[in-house]
Amino acid sequence: MSGRRRFYARPLFTAAASIAVLSGVVSAAPAATPTTAQAVSLDDTYYQDALGKSGAALKSSLHTIISDQTTLSYSQVWDALKATDEDPANSSHVILLYTGRSQSKSENGGDAGDWNREHVWAKSHGDFGTATGPGTDIHHLRPEDVQVNSTRGNKDFDNGGSAVPGAPGNYTDGDSFEPRDAVKGDVARMILYMAVRYEGDDAFADLEPNDSVSNGSAPNIGRLSVLKQWSQEDPPDSFEQNRNEVIFDRYQHNRNPFIDHPEWVEAIW
Repeated sequence: MSGRRRFYARPLFTAAASIAVLSGVVSAAPAATPTTAQAVSLDDTYYQDALGKSGAALKSSLHTIISDQTTLSYSQVWDALKATDEDPANSSHVILLYTGRSQSKSENGGDAGDWNREHVWAKSHGDFGTATGPGTDIHHLRPEDVQVNSTRGNKDFDNGGSAVPGAPGNYTDGDSFEPRDAVKGDVARMILYMAVRYEGDDAFADLEPNDSVSNGSAPNIGRLSVLKQWSQEDPPDSFEQNRNEVIFDRYQHNRNPFIDHPEWVEAIW
């Protein structure tokens, strides 16, 4: 690991968020919290069985809640990502996760310069491939530049490393990947969603975060202490919240609870 460590401060909550487009890179403003009506509605309905719990009891309740979902095939993921990650400033484009680049929805595939489907929880960490289930769960699948996706590979997440070519603000070394500041919390909440959704009771591995960056093919991803820090310092913004709504309303019909209730990260881990 590199000795480089980068700490940044960001307000935990704001009343509104904005998207700025500069030189083809989209940067989301700090968090926009749901309205009181939205929060009350979710807590009175979707999350009612999880309220008042913590630790293993909260994790178990959330697992039951979010496991009620519609599944997609891997080919259906292409079209889903064109909706979930649509550029709010250009409806014919998507925003790539690590680069932040706005790119035409039609430029997807496997060639250099295309965008493809990045598994934020690397599919080799649990050996689930692209089978329907964790391999096609769009809560952790995001559009990304083919070459940057390859650079990330199946590395764990941590601070440190050398700059990633073509992806300003991202860093990598031999065993880890650090995303740009604007999506650090997004990455953390996607990883923690996967750890709650996939508990080994549906023919897939029990996915769990740990504090290691040498997990290889084990069904683990780290570094948990860093992911928790990222989630706190980069709270959900309007793009992430909208993505959660689109997945819930149009595709899987389940939610990432850590976008709706970021405080549940600390309550469980």
